[in-house]
Amino acid sequence: MNRRTFLKHSAILASTALAARPLFARGVNEKINIGFIGLGGRSKELLPLFSKLPDVRIAALCDVDEEHLHKTAADHKGAKTYSDLRKLYDDQDVDAVVIAVCNHWHVLAAIWACKAGKDVYVEKPLAHNHWEGQQLVKTARKLDRIVQVGTQQRSDPMQAELKQFLHEDKKLGAIKYAQVCRFGAREPIGKRSTPLDPPKTVNYDLWLGPARDLPIYRDKLHYDWHWDWNTGNGELGNWGVHVLDDAVNVVLRDQVPFPKRVTAAGGRVAWNDAGETPNVVFAYYDTGSIPLLFGLSNLPDGPRNLKGLKIDDMRTGYVIHCEDGYYAGGRGHGAAYHADGSLIREFKGDSGRNHPQNFVDAVKAHNRKLLNAEVQIGHQSTAWCNLADVALRAGKHYSHDKAVAVRQNFEPWGSLVGEIEQHLKRNKVDLKKSNFQLGPMLEFNAETERFVGDGSEAANRFLHREYRSKFEVPAIA
Repeated sequence: MNRRTFLKHSAILASTALAARPLFARGVNEKINIGFIGLGGRSKELLPLFSKLPDVRIAALCDVDEEHLHKTAADHKGAKTYSDLRKLYDDQDVDAVVIAVCNHWHVLAAIWACKAGKDVYVEKPLAHNHWEGQQLVKTARKLDRIVQVGTQQRSDPMQAELKQFLHEDKKLGAIKYAQVCRFGAREPIGKRSTPLDPPKTVNYDLWLGPARDLPIYRDKLHYDWHWDWNTGNGELGNWGVHVLDDAVNVVLRDQVPFPKRVTAAGGRVAWNDAGETPNVVFAYYDTGSIPLLFGLSNLPDGPRNLKGLKIDDMRTGYVIHCEDGYYAGGRGHGAAYHADGSLIREFKGDSGRNHPQNFVDAVKAHNRKLLNAEVQIGHQSTAWCNLADVALRAGKHYSHDKAVAVRQNFEPWGSLVGEIEQHLKRNKVDLKKSNFQLGPMLEFNAETERFVGDGSEAANRFLHREYRSKFEVPAIA
C-alpha cells in the first residue's frame, strides 16, 4: 500500500481521527514533496535553500497575495499553486510544508498542517502568544508529527563547540551572567490619517486569519505587520528570538526551559508612527542559575552614530561574562578572551546552513529526535521573547529608581539600565513624557506555564488572545 492510498483509506475508515500517521519512514532515495506557504521576504531566502536539496521537490506554492504567488510560480514551473492553505493541505501529494507567513498565522497554519498529515517547518517566532505554542507542542505530540522551528543557528556546529569550551572544558571558568543584544536601526513606518485599503491582489480575509479585523494606519500591509500587536511580536519576536535562543542554548544548555522571573521595560519612542510594538526594550531574566540580560533598540545612537547602540561592544549577539574572561559572538562567529582582552580562541560557524536538510532528514526517518530545533525547543525559545513582551505590557510608567531597585545586588542590571537611559537621552527622549513602561518582577511557573504571585492577573491576560470566527486556534487536550 503506497502512502497516497493509505492516507485515502485512513480518511474514509477513521473520519473522526485528527490525522493519519505514516506506515513507515520514507526511503533514503525518496524525494520529499514540500509545499511553501507564504511567499514574501523570508520565503525568498528559504525557497532557494530547500530547492537545492537533492531529496526535495517543491510541489506546491501558496500565498494570499496573487502577485507574490504568480511571481514565485514563474520560477517553479512544476509546482501547483494555491491561494488558500486549506486547499494545499488537501493535496495528498504534499508530504511536508514550510510556513513563512505572518506571526499571527504560525500556530494555526502548523496545527492545520499536522491534522492534514503533513510534517512542518515553521518560521520563528513559533507562536504569536505563549498559549498558542503550548497547543502546537501538544498537537505535534498527539499526532506524531515532525515540527522544526526556523531558528537556523541551532544547526550550526559552532554551538556544540562553544558548549564544550565553556561548560565541559571550563576554559573561562564559571559563567557569571550573559548580556544579549539586538541593536539595529530601523525607520518609522509612517502614519496615515485614513485606514489603509489592502492591495486588490490580496485575499484580506485569509491574510487576517486569526487576527482581529482592525483598521490599519501604516502605509504598507506586508512586513510592517511585525510592529502591530495584532499580527506581530515586534523586534523581540523578529530578531530577539534568534539571539535569546543562542543564549538559552549555549549559556543555559536548554536546562532552564522558561525564566523563573522576568521584568522588562520598553516603549515606542522618538517616532510618531502607526507602530505599536516597542522600538526600545531591556529585560532581566532570573533563571535560578546564570542571569540573562537583554537589550534592544531600533534607534540610532544619537545623530553621530546612525548604526545604533553597542553594549559590551556588541550590537547583535551575546557576551558571556565569566570568572576568567569572556566570550563575545553572533551568528556564525565569535571569540573568547582573557579578562585583559587578549584573544584566547576564535570560533567560526556556518550560520546553520544545513537547517533545512536537518528537517528533511528527520522527516524521512520520521524521527523528531534528529531535529536541531524541535517544536518544544522552539516553544521554549519563543517564550523568552513573549514573556518579556508580557512583562512590559503589563507594566506602568517608567521609573528609574524602580528599575534599578529590581536587583540592587546585581550591578550589571543597573549598568544596562543606565546605558539605555543615556541612549534614549541621545535620541532626545524624555522618559517622563514618553509612553515608556516598566513591568513588575513577574514569577513564572514552569509546570503550569502561567504567571503566579504579584502582578500575575494582569500578566496572564497577555498569554492568550481572542480569535476570529473560523480561525480559532484549538485547545488541545
